[in-house]
Amino acid sequence: MGDFVVVVNCGRVTVTGTKTKSRLISKQYHRVSGYPGGIKSISLRDQLAAFPDRVLREAVWGMPPHNRMGRSVLKRLKLYAGPEHPHGMQNPKVLE
Repeated sequence: MGDFVVVVNCGRVTVTGTKTKSRLISKQYHRVSGYPGGIKSISLRDQLAAFPDRVLREAVWGMPPHNRMGRSVLKRLKLYAGPEHPHGMQNPKVLE
């Protein structure tokens, strides 16, 4: 299944494109609790400010197949908003 991937500084992610400011506001992330009226929406700008690792996790989740293998691959992805991470003892290598 491969190695673990550790991504640090997720908080420094920027969105590029021709209409970046409108994209930050118009792109919405939704969560549903299952109760009536339980849908919660948050814009990309607010999501990047509050939880930048969730933005990358959503982007990566769209790439592998949505089955057991895809879920196991996603478990090997470790995302951190800042430069600190608890994987120093495993001697991670920097990818150029």
